[in-house]
Amino acid sequence: MEAPHPLTADAAPYPFSFDPTTTALVVIDMQRDFLEPGGFGESLGNDVGELRRTIAPLRVVLAACRAAGMMVVHTREGHLPDLSDCPPSKLLRGSPTLRIGDPGPRGRVLVRGEEGHDIIEELYPAAGEAVIDKPGKGAFYATGFGDLLAARGIRRLVVTGVTTEVCVHTTVREANDRGYECLVLSDCVGSYFPQFHRTGLEMIRAQGGHLRLDGRFGGFSRRVDHRGTRSSRHGGIGRPAAAVTAGPHPAPGQRAHSTQRRATSSRQLPVSGGHAAPSAVHRPAPPRPAPPRPDEG
Repeated sequence: MEAPHPLTADAAPYPFSFDPTTTALVVIDMQRDFLEPGGFGESLGNDVGELRRTIAPLRVVLAACRAAGMMVVHTREGHLPDLSDCPPSKLLRGSPTLRIGDPGPRGRVLVRGEEGHDIIEELYPAAGEAVIDKPGKGAFYATGFGDLLAARGIRRLVVTGVTTEVCVHTTVREANDRGYECLVLSDCVGSYFPQFHRTGLEMIRAQGGHLRLDGRFGGFSRRVDHRGTRSSRHGGIGRPAAAVTAGPHPAPGQRAHSTQRRATSSRQLPVSGGHAAPSAVHRPAPPRPAPPRPDEG
């Protein structure tokens, strides 16, 4: 049951109304290997400054959402140490300087439990905030993300993180298919490639209407992008955090989806709301079409 008088953020194609108790902030893949100088992303020749510009505005958003009591979910892209959840098409693509699982500047590249896999200090999860370890680009694929949202009665997502054209895009599309409405904050998402960032936002607009404008969200000024994902209309320090797991569930307004694989991690944080994270169970995920490249969040 949502509040009778929800909050409203200026957005296009229509204002984004939300109840903080049924809305979650999703912070996608703000990981050391992707954002820090000397990490995996920079070792491939990428300009991490293009991603780091999102940190300051995201810190403001994160603080506001925490103050409002909203659910906060962080994601991390990475794989089990034996790489059993990494399909060959992703592992072997091209001839990069470093492949997934190779020793990198901050431990093995994109391997759970390694220093580089963890979330940057500036945005590190607070006690009680959920962390989803995902083997793919989307937050729903082979994880307990959807189960967690359903258990908390979440109906809307405020999406932030990196990269705009890969993990953010994929997660918004997955959420759309499951009936969630999403608000994408344009200054809180980014790409190594500015043209990909711009095009990614344009593609979301083309899919159902979103428009950047000066608005307000959570009591502070913000430039926002609203992805109007109404299912009736339209149809990515040194303290590894724990993955949250849950069983299958029916998404809002839809039938139950296939069972999702549970992830592992080296430290346990409680789930948002104070409940302890359940023990991890490894169920190998099936291969899926490979993403564009392993360094694009």
